[in-house]
Amino acid sequence: MMLLVLSEDHKEHLSFLPTVETSVVKEFGRIALEFLRRGTSAKIYEAAARKLCVSMETVQKGVEGLVFLLTESSKHLLSEVDFLDSVLVLGFSEELNQFLLQLYQQHHSQIRSILNQLVHSQPAYHNLEWRLDVQLASRSVRQQVVPTVTTRLQLTSGSELSSRVLQIDPSTLLHIISSLEAALAAVKTGHARRILRNIK
Repeated sequence: MMLLVLSEDHKEHLSFLPTVETSVVKEFGRIALEFLRRGTSAKIYEAAARKLCVSMETVQKGVEGLVFLLTESSKHLLSEVDFLDSVLVLGFSEELNQFLLQLYQQHHSQIRSILNQLVHSQPAYHNLEWRLDVQLASRSVRQQVVPTVTTRLQLTSGSELSSRVLQIDPSTLLHIISSLEAALAAVKTGHARRILRNIK
């Protein structure tokens, strides 16, 4: 059994759905799917707000809430029972729950396809090269030690290979390393494992 964990923000974004007519919820569903296919713009929200006689902020929050619900459900391939159990915490009517289930079932394969395209469009790590440069003197200061770590990060995006050159001083690099080590240690705690089990 798999349940979605909805944050308080997502619950708040979806909380207005029971207060509007089913036709309005259907329009929000259409906009949410359009959002996933083509992205969004303020004009879309403005037009929907005028058409539905609600505020633009309400439209935006509602669409974002539906997008989260549909993408996360599709990502985890929720069954009908798991989907209904996930939206049960929202306290919606049976009619609204069935409409959301129908929306999810009709479009989940298309949403998964869109999500796969987004994942592949992100650059991925390929290689990292580094060197340590130390400036020992300059015209104005004869004795000094100014170390700099220079890295070349290579990324792949599809078949293309790109490089990024980064420079950082050792103290900042040590701070980043300690922060990452602390984050890795936090992930290994029991509390984090419970959260990750619910996310997967």
